[in-house]
Formats: sequence, structure tokens, C-alpha cells
Amino acid sequence: MSSPLPRLLVALSPRDEVDAALSQQLPTLPWSYASRSTPADWPDVEALLVGSVERELGDFTAARTPKLAFVQGVYTGLDGFPFERFPPPIRVAGNVGAFAPFVAEHAVALALAAARAIVPAQAKVRAGELRPPPEQRLLFRGTAVVLGFGEIGREVAIRLAGFGMRVVGLNRTGRMAPNCEAMYPADRLREALAEADLVVDVRPLTRATAGSIGAGELGAMRAEAIYVNVGRAGTVDPSALYHHLVDRPGFRAALDVWWEEDYAAGRFALRFPFADLPNFVGTPHCAGLGPGSSAYVLRRAVANLARFFRGESLLHVADRGDYLA
Repeated sequence: MSSPLPRLLVALSPRDEVDAALSQQLPTLPWSYASRSTPADWPDVEALLVGSVERELGDFTAARTPKLAFVQGVYTGLDGFPFERFPPPIRVAGNVGAFAPFVAEHAVALALAAARAIVPAQAKVRAGELRPPPEQRLLFRGTAVVLGFGEIGREVAIRLAGFGMRVVGLNRTGRMAPNCEAMYPADRLREALAEADLVVDVRPLTRATAGSIGAGELGAMRAEAIYVNVGRAGTVDPSALYHHLVDRPGFRAALDVWWEEDYAAGRFALRFPFADLPNFVGTPHCAGLGPGSSAYVLRRAVANLARFFRGESLLHVADRGDYLA
């Protein structure tokens, strides 16, 4: 007897942790890797698990899977997702919160690296110099403003509270949430920024957030504030940030995300030499990585797929209007 046609198409590189997540949570569901099947095998596909559509599926369109009703992303952000290839009523969900513990930890590491001047201090060590030490800042008793108070934002807030920081949030509505002392709505961004000794930007890149931090917003911040971005680089204007760092040497920034990232080549490009600045520290978009993180993230994505196949309400379905005009 031939195997049943897949109801789930997995557009990821075949690996043991994918097999394990699916066998644990969808043990009886017929599924297939896209790379190990052809469109002739896909007439019964109802759902798609995907990392990058372009990388894994090329010019794929939903016309090849007439029963497709749901697309689950492995990654959190859906900026760049080709929604036009998956028209309604197909629903699309990001893996919101799956990276939260790892990204939050990295955000705090960047905040500490910037505050405690770790990069200049390392240069002192290389030179065998004890004094003068680089100028230190403290998170202790400062005010942190977390932009994008969702699952990652809450995890960041919990960790910063451990340093004795007052944590303020910013979300779309201004509705209060646990683990912060005050909440601003998105339309009061400058007012929120003015409070901050530390800003941690964890927002997704949407039509509303793109370029939302420019010269005016940076100018609203305290002269010796620290700006950390582990969300999406596109939320901040690179020219404005670079020149703000140059013109205000007391201001510090730390980034894990970049404006032009090429994952296929394993490289990113910059129009401004941020890494040459003494008040800047960066990491190569690795906040979500760590031992066991990939398996954890896959389990979270597959859990939402399991909800779909059980007929339950789905989590984190995207509002297309956030991304498409």
C-alpha cells in the first residue's frame, strides 16, 4: 500500500530535530519535506512549516497546494514574507515568543557590554593597561524603556528588574502588562524615550515601526542613554543613529540586527562604519542562538501547527495590514 499524501509540507533543511518535533506533537500526521517531494505529491497539503520561502521554496505559490489553509513560520518576524503568494483565506503566523528567553538574555548582555564599556576595556587588557579605566555606567537604579512589550519584551523586563531597574514599556495601545511599572502607547514614543537611561528595542518591522526612530527620536533621548536593538534594524534610521553616536560621544548603542543581511552568503553590509566608533558594540544577529535553542523554537512552531490540525484557535496569526499597503 502506498504512503498517504502529506497534509503538512515542511520547507526546512531535513534534520533530526525537525523529525523529533513532528513525531512528538503530530505523530500520526502524514508530512513531507518539500525538498524530498514534488508538487505532484502536494494536493492534500493543508499547512506549511517554513523558515524562508525564498530559500526553501523558490518561486512557490499557493496555487501548487489547493488545500493550503495555514502557514507557520519558524522565525518570529514576518517582514519580507511574500504574503502576496499566499492570499486570503490562508492564514500566516510567526513563531512569536519562541526566541524570547534567548533574545532577552542577549539583550541584557549587550546592555551590560555597552554600559560597562567591555569592548574598550578589552582593548586596555590587550595593551596591558590598568588605568585610566574606560568610563563605566550602571544599570542599577536606572530606567529602562522596552519598545515592543510582547513576549520578548516581558522576558527582557524580568531580567532588567533583577538589576534594580525601573522598567517602562511601549506597546500599540498603552495597555498595562505584567513586569513593568508604566506603559506608553506607540504614538507617545518620544515621550517614552525621554525617560530612558536604557532603551531596548524588540519591535517587529512593520509599516508602523519602519524608520520610527530617526534624528528627532534620538534627540529626545538623554545625552548618555544606551540604545540596544535586538528586534529589527529597520526600526531605526542608520544615518541618524550613526551621526548621533558621532556627535554625542556620551551616547552608546549596541546592535544585534542589521539593515542589509545576506544569510545565504553569511554576511551583512553597512553604509556607515559603526564598528569603528568607541561608543558602539555589535554582534552578528546571533541573539536567538544557543545550545538547544533550535529544538525549542521548532517545538513552539509545531505546537501551533498541532492546534491547527486539532481545529483549535491559532496563536499569533499575522494581520496582513501590518505588512502590506
